[in-house]
Amino acid sequence: MKIYNKLLELAKKRANYFCLLDPDELAADKVKDFAKMCEENGADGLLVGGSIMVNNKFQSNLKLIKESVNIPVLIFPGIFDFVSPHADALLLLSVVTSRNPQMLIGEQVRAAPLIKHYGLEAIGTAYMIIESGNSTSVQFMSGSLPLPRTKNDLAVAHALAGQYLGMKLIYMDAGSGAKYTATDEMIAAVRKNVDLPIILGGGIKTPELAMQKAIAGADFIVTGNVLENNPDQKLIREFADAIHSIKR
Repeated sequence: MKIYNKLLELAKKRANYFCLLDPDELAADKVKDFAKMCEENGADGLLVGGSIMVNNKFQSNLKLIKESVNIPVLIFPGIFDFVSPHADALLLLSVVTSRNPQMLIGEQVRAAPLIKHYGLEAIGTAYMIIESGNSTSVQFMSGSLPLPRTKNDLAVAHALAGQYLGMKLIYMDAGSGAKYTATDEMIAAVRKNVDLPIILGGGIKTPELAMQKAIAGADFIVTGNVLENNPDQKLIREFADAIHSIKR
């Protein structure tokens, strides 16, 4: 079964939990143990990537991660520099909130031949950068203005555009180290209007907040910095249990 179909099946049953692993933030001798810790404590999948990465470290760490777990390992972001055979699939992002053509289609064109060469499953993803209360790496690196937190109509319009363009996932992201995540109202508005699974990341600091966002309509909740700063298996389990408690 394709990874995307597995994600669809998961989203039909309950809210789900992804751990984001940034190879630049984890030493090679720790990345394998951290990946195992995520799997053993309830994570439904791993996203591997970041806004700035050293390619050879990314490739080697991704290989270690893939060899150590049985849950899906997804490359994020799926841009040219980080295409690798050592993953189950990659999220081929188009930053639909950007007006930078490189982020809308340029990187995808560069990545496409390599994706084909490796036979990787590419999951087209409408990536929406959400105002976070501070400047984040993803905003700076993509040269994109975030969607204002209070403009739910703009969020819906961008998400619908992604759906109508044939994307398979919506990813609402406040970015690494975000002060705030997307509001419940914005998530609910997007959920009401689109038929695609919604991934939510950035600013998810507590299991209680993760549960709140799952109730609002997010199908997959992503944590990153909170675990990099405190790689505690008890905290991972608390996130997983809180998110999984929301049934569909």
